[in-house]
Amino acid sequence: MPQITINYKKPETLKILKSLSKYLDFAITSTEKADDRLDDILVPGDKSLDVEALSEVITGMHIDAKELRRSAWKR
Repeated sequence: MPQITINYKKPETLKILKSLSKYLDFAITSTEKADDRLDDILVPGDKSLDVEALSEVITGMHIDAKELRRSAWKR
């Protein structure tokens, strides 16, 4: 059986193709690849972490959050 690959961006396109498949008698097989983005990786927090220990390291350094973000983007 001949096969084709259709790449689409909008989810509505898949819905339309599925409805057309009923009338035109063709099958749809989905081969979704895993996203390479790291946005969806969740790291569970450790509730037993003692944040007070970090205050000893940071205290007196006069760290500004805005300046810290700027310097991190320059790397």
